[in-house]
Amino acid sequence: MPSHSHHRTRSDHASEVAEDYVEAIAESISENGICRAVDLVRQFDVTHATVNNTISRLQRDGLVLTEPYQPISLTPKGKRMATKARQRHEIVREFLLRLGVSENTATIDSEGIEHHVSDETLKAMKRILNNGLPPAS
Repeated sequence: MPSHSHHRTRSDHASEVAEDYVEAIAESISENGICRAVDLVRQFDVTHATVNNTISRLQRDGLVLTEPYQPISLTPKGKRMATKARQRHEIVREFLLRLGVSENTATIDSEGIEHHVSDETLKAMKRILNNGLPPAS
């Protein structure tokens, strides 16, 4: 029987793509006023078919709205997910930078860590960023 940690990791993997896509869509809309499938093809370096399949799943899950040949927008649920993913990403990245990790490495590593860090660990990272390390016990 798989352990709880393996179950959580599999669950985290399942939501990773959705979080990455809604975060990218939100960023594209913020920067360009619009998000098109081709923007996601370029961002993720995948085929149009991959983007179309993923967008279909996100639409089915109530995260995005789109019509053929039209821009992609986020639903309120998608916007909430994008905001949460962005916040998690920023906390992890800032924490790694504070540890002395280079900017490039912190940016790359935070892309993966943000999906797997628990709420408890994220809160501890945020607490350390705000207050510094607690005294040793």
